Amino acid sequence: MATHADENTKTEMTTVTSVLEKLRMKKMDNEFRLENGKFHANRGKSYAADELTIIKTFRFEGESDPSDNVIIYIIEANDGLIGYSMDAYGVYSDHDEEEGYDNFIRAIQVENRDE
Repeated sequence: MATHADENTKTEMTTVTSVLEKLRMKKMDNEFRLENGKFHANRGKSYAADELTIIKTFRFEGESDPSDNVIIYIIEANDGLIGYSMDAYGVYSDHDEEEGYDNFIRAIQVENRDE
């Protein structure tokens, strides 16, 4: 089960798959991946943290399996491209601290928006 996380509300969402499908249907399914200190989108363009804004965050907490702990960040680039970055958190995080994923995410401006 997931919750949409922001400072004031929590709204229930069903699954990671349903969020990703909704993004696909809205043509916002560009995955941002960290490489060489920048997020790279499916379209081959790269973005520094100051060129991005996190517009929504979904946190999924596995009730029976800690490996289901996932955060999906919905991100908008300064050129209008909207996509996502997905991060397993806790013990199952696949990001090395040296890789800088957590630091990169923290450097991105946050502007929570409704759909």
